[in-house]
Amino acid sequence: MLPSGTDAVTRRVRRGALLQLAFDMDDAALARALGVGATRLARDYVARVGVTPGVYAALQRRLLAVRLLGDTRAPPAAIARACAFANTAALERELRQAYGQSASALRAARRAGDPASITLRLPYSPPYAWTSLLGFLNGRTIDGSEETDLAHARYRRTVRATHDGVGHCGWIDAVATDDALDLRVSDSLLPALPVVLARAWHAFDLGAEPRAIAKVLGTLARPTPGLRLPGTFDAFELVVRAILGQQITVKAARTLASRFVAAFGTPIDTPFAGLTRVFPAPAMVAALTVDSIASLGIIGARTRSILAVAGALADGRLHLQPGGDPARTLAGLKALPGIGEWTAQYIAMRALAAHDAFPHTDYGVMKALDERHPPRVLARGEAWRPYRAYAVMHLWRSLG
Repeated sequence: MLPSGTDAVTRRVRRGALLQLAFDMDDAALARALGVGATRLARDYVARVGVTPGVYAALQRRLLAVRLLGDTRAPPAAIARACAFANTAALERELRQAYGQSASALRAARRAGDPASITLRLPYSPPYAWTSLLGFLNGRTIDGSEETDLAHARYRRTVRATHDGVGHCGWIDAVATDDALDLRVSDSLLPALPVVLARAWHAFDLGAEPRAIAKVLGTLARPTPGLRLPGTFDAFELVVRAILGQQITVKAARTLASRFVAAFGTPIDTPFAGLTRVFPAPAMVAALTVDSIASLGIIGARTRSILAVAGALADGRLHLQPGGDPARTLAGLKALPGIGEWTAQYIAMRALAAHDAFPHTDYGVMKALDERHPPRVLARGEAWRPYRAYAVMHLWRSLG
């Protein structure tokens, strides 16, 4: 059970629990991710939950396994993978040692809730400008694979996740509370739950420290405290969207992206009428022809760019992972046809979670700064390091 409270130490422990489940970090790596020393982190954990980070992570895995057994119809093998156990035997052994019961007995003892999904609470550091994030996503949603419900402040999308070489498709439904994001995950994604949680961490920018960002950005950040950097659940989808958005309006790019997923996406059944397809995987797109993509109204140059990126991702020449080396990835992107500085920086912001990415040639950035010369925009951005990507979000937001 996560500790209650809103003080800094409690928030650190709660976020640490999410990171351990999503990324399977050891104590040293966890301390680095949270920006504190290992000794300090161990002291914080003992003060709040009575045990060290490693012991607490094991407890959380057991508790999640018991909850998944009772609240979903996922088989024990899938639950074992979701909770970072080596195999079903390891899960059974852990449950018997901790609770004196088998997985089947624990499942029978619990009353099932919604058998098709489970909701997890993912903590963040407030403030969180959730409605602003939804507003940004709302103008860019791809019909069929994602949707925003502004009336109820929710975001939903389909997801493709690969874990241990096996692909899984499903959906997520997210809504923010005062200090956590409630993420509902379809049971079809449970075998890849650590992957889904890791993507949620980046897609919703749950690791941001808004007070530290505001201190650097100063007056630029004051109108919208807690503005986040919108990431992505699917890096390839984001790249395709960025390519389609070159030199056309956001609305026009959204129309083309929706046609793309309607033509090539994987059909899926969901409880939501607006979610019917999963964005196609790179390998599937790499096998398409120029003519098949161009028939959607996508010009030849962009079609060739999409095929080049799909091929590079499919054969491993290109990797788009949050936390990777942005400079190396940017160089790899710009080596592909049709990927220039603006597209590469935009991809870095949203697919790589590069907090200092800065598309200084962007029309909206220049308009917000009332500046026509990109070199001068670049010079002005120096004051916002290492959070220039957040500065971009505030500049775009200032345009209304």
